[in-house]
Amino acid sequence: MAKQAEKLKTKTCDSSTVSTVALRSDERIAALAWAIAHPARVRIVRLLIGRDSCVCGEIVDEMPLAQSTVSQHLKILKESGLVQGEIDGPRVCYCIDPDRLAELKLLIGSL
Repeated sequence: MAKQAEKLKTKTCDSSTVSTVALRSDERIAALAWAIAHPARVRIVRLLIGRDSCVCGEIVDEMPLAQSTVSQHLKILKESGLVQGEIDGPRVCYCIDPDRLAELKLLIGSL
């Protein structure tokens, strides 16, 4: 604790100018980050990444949440473009959009 306090005392502020120009990618990063900002949505994304095909009803079975709550999280993920949903009879099957996932990784890596 004393070493940490000493570091804070000796640390100098960086007074160099920083660009605050908004980049077009800033809004996209924010939108995609918001889409995975909840642990349940992160878990859904991981579940879908781990599958080779679309997933229908199994998502609810894998989550400790009500079906309506899982549906809300899937809606947010679909709106962001990270997840795609296809109607298959009375069910909707979900899969990860590999292009949006690659975009998310690229944007986060550029921070």
